[in-house]
Amino acid sequence: MSKNYFRRVGDPAYIEPPAFPGIVGPVTSPGEKLAAWGHAAYNASLFAARGWCSVGRVSDAASLLPMVLMFLFSSFIALAGPAPQGPVKVFILAGQSNMEGQGVVDLAGKDYNEGKGTLAFVMQDPAKAAPFKHLKDAGGKWAVREDVFVRYQRENRPLLAGPLSIGFAVYGGKHHFGPELQCGHVVGDHLKNPVLLIKTAWGGKSLVKDFRPPSAGGEVGKYYTLMLAQVREALANMEQEFPALKGRQAELAGFVWYQGWNDGCTKGAVPEYEQNLVHLIHDVRKDLHAPRLPVVVGELTGPWVNAPGDWDKLRQAQAAAANRAEFKGNVLFVETHDFVRKAEDSPNTGHGHHEFGNAETYFLVGDALGKGMVKLLEKK
Repeated sequence: MSKNYFRRVGDPAYIEPPAFPGIVGPVTSPGEKLAAWGHAAYNASLFAARGWCSVGRVSDAASLLPMVLMFLFSSFIALAGPAPQGPVKVFILAGQSNMEGQGVVDLAGKDYNEGKGTLAFVMQDPAKAAPFKHLKDAGGKWAVREDVFVRYQRENRPLLAGPLSIGFAVYGGKHHFGPELQCGHVVGDHLKNPVLLIKTAWGGKSLVKDFRPPSAGGEVGKYYTLMLAQVREALANMEQEFPALKGRQAELAGFVWYQGWNDGCTKGAVPEYEQNLVHLIHDVRKDLHAPRLPVVVGELTGPWVNAPGDWDKLRQAQAAAANRAEFKGNVLFVETHDFVRKAEDSPNTGHGHHEFGNAETYFLVGDALGKGMVKLLEKK
């Protein structure tokens, strides 16, 4: 006689028929009861509807050994207590529309320059495809990473929360992405702990006004306050929003700043930018009780390799703030200007402020931000 054995989806499969050809000898009554644990006479469709799946059909005798081993293993775990779990490493990704995510995944047609410069387009180019291969799984679908998670509360739109993949840009859906994608892969590859990325990004926002930190004087920026509120909310709701992280503590591990366009468009903002950025770093650390929180400052990218006039001064201000002696070893400026691609090779030819929506640009920016953070984590 044989029976269908089932397990809950997501649990280990304890019965592997090829590994257990059978046991010679009679099956005792206690053994029969032990072997029966984990099976049922119900049909497979009923179990599938309840979140179970079949792990094979084996004889009662053949099933006895793995069941005994599982019973002993479970007893050992119960006596030893739960295995210790490291904290979730939490990184804040803050900025404006560039951080929101404007990289185009797969849109084509005349409105998107026939798909030039999209992620799908780049990945079809044999000369460029290799660094992107991890973004798809063996079945050709966008890969989902189970040890890195993203939370993004968009303004006046539903919350986006889940494992890292395509789909955490401001527009929702699967047609855009931001620096979080490759940044998450780089940091996730470096750390053994699970990772949570909290995106706090809103388009068209300046540091001089919207993100203005308390130490800069004047009215505190609405989006500085909202940024901190969202971080605290994410930490408070982590186990509810990410059940896979249940039972773990959260540890703030880094802050990534990728912003600047609106300051370049605001009269009088560029001369203030360096000092305002210094205030931002100090105040974020103070308000989040993380005095040496690693900080990566991403260079304003835009449409230029060599930026003109005040745009170049803004880039210099970002670098100067990050390179101050007081921040040595825990703040890093990351250049991004070499990642700019031509408008004619990009999907959004008229959106220079969004790096033309070029997927290669956004991937490389995320890669650089992630590698910058890893460098700081190694020093720490």
